[in-house]
Amino acid sequence: MHRFLKLLAILMLFASSAQALEPREGWVILQSEKSFEDLVKSVNTAVETSEIRIVTQASASAGAAMQGITIPGNRVFGLYRNDYARRMLDASIAAGIEAPIRLYATENADGTSTLAYKTPSHVFAPYFDEGGDALRGLAAELDGVFDAVAGAAVAD
Repeated sequence: MHRFLKLLAILMLFASSAQALEPREGWVILQSEKSFEDLVKSVNTAVETSEIRIVTQASASAGAAMQGITIPGNRVFGLYRNDYARRMLDASIAAGIEAPIRLYATENADGTSTLAYKTPSHVFAPYFDEGGDALRGLAAELDGVFDAVAGAAVAD
């Protein structure tokens, strides 16, 4: 019985880690027919031809694989650019904790993938009173940049 319960717990953990992202306030969630690996490549390609750059990356699935553990693919891309950072900091030093703004690629159980992000306007909203129109303008500009990059990445 103990062995069965342990196996059941492992299966439940795997099942919960393979769940699709649910809609959340301030998030954009885009489904893609691409495999996770192809979506990661597409994000890199989309960024190379955009107005923004990848400045950080992290992947729990890659880290787990180095330990011999397989979990559904995921990768977080931190996107920003130095002039965006300067404009943000001129408007609000506190908003600096939010940079870089992230894209999140995840692998779905059916072999497809999902690309998600919090809109820059949502990310920076808590700082709008302090950052004023300058921060609102930057956030709106970045909303367009993220929309273009994400749209290009999931396009067939």
